Amino acid sequence: MDLSNAAWRKASRSGENGGDCVELADAAGIVAVRDSKDPYGPVLLLTRAALRTAVHSATNTH
Repeated sequence: MDLSNAAWRKASRSGENGGDCVELADAAGIVAVRDSKDPYGPVLLLTRAALRTAVHSATNTH
């Protein structure tokens, strides 16, 4: 998948930790995820449902 023109975005709070964060881009109905420190590195492609599940799992630590 060509992501060269993707509009990558970071969380607005990412500046609090030096700016190192994951970035997200909407790409043909899926979500692309990458490390902001390595913009030319690997990209994880997820469905919106899979991303929601991952975020929910990461934020619910009970």
